[in-house]
Amino acid sequence: MQYKLVMFMSKVCCHLPYGLLMAVGRVLGNLYYLLIKKQRERAVAQMMPALGIDEAAARRLVRESFVNLARNVLEILYMPALKNKENFSRFVEIDHLERMQAAIAEGKGVVVLTGHIGTWEWLSAAFTMNDLPVTAIAKPQPNIQYTNALDDLRKTINVQIFSRGTSELMAAARALKAGKILGFLADQDGGPGGALIDFLGKPAATPMGPAVFARKFHAPVLPAFIIRQPNGKHKVIIKEVMRYKDTGDPDKDLYDFTVEMTRILESVIRENPTQWLWFQKRWNTAPEQMKSGKHHTSLSKEEKA
Repeated sequence: MQYKLVMFMSKVCCHLPYGLLMAVGRVLGNLYYLLIKKQRERAVAQMMPALGIDEAAARRLVRESFVNLARNVLEILYMPALKNKENFSRFVEIDHLERMQAAIAEGKGVVVLTGHIGTWEWLSAAFTMNDLPVTAIAKPQPNIQYTNALDDLRKTINVQIFSRGTSELMAAARALKAGKILGFLADQDGGPGGALIDFLGKPAATPMGPAVFARKFHAPVLPAFIIRQPNGKHKVIIKEVMRYKDTGDPDKDLYDFTVEMTRILESVIRENPTQWLWFQKRWNTAPEQMKSGKHHTSLSKEEKA
């Protein structure tokens, strides 16, 4: 039932003018801000110390972030209407696509570092619409029908998804070996097995997947983000290539590379504070819950892939 509802909503969104859809998103975002107190207050509480602003400023920015989130959801439902590169270019411009093309040409796959910034699902479309193969590891939704609906919407933009909790590590390893793009949303809580790194001024368990895969497969890392512009369009920003530096101490090297990538994520969030999910439980794992041990052994399954 939920699957059919989501797909029906997608059909409705695809038949609406895009401008009207974004106007609806502003209304829904403001309603969400007013009605969902728990997420609103968590977002405000996390934003204030992270950006060094007062409560009034935080509330203004959080309200706009809720509007952006509502528009993101509607744009995800709108994905079947993107159809082709020519139509997609009406909504999205890409800065430095040649960096991604050059990285792909190396033949070792590309690790894309990104986060829950802007309409991140459309970031994948920016690459597939330019004939670049995209894969990503995604967290399943609590309801399997919603997960299936979201995966079917992703198929309309030709993205291959590996669900967490399955054999996703081996599948992702094979994707890199095949020279594909492997996207990581690296702004989530990394759990006890992550690396403890300051994130927006507070220690946070940080995922090490991008660094681990870059080391294992000698793959270049490209930070890439999609940012909603004042004119209503989106801009895909592809930053300069990053490479794992091997000094002979894998544990330290993985940690240092993850710190370097974290700083890039931080800078993009600070520059675009209304486009990040401030209510997510980014700092959910307390420092005392962190595991000790060598970081370079934290993902062992792909060694066998």
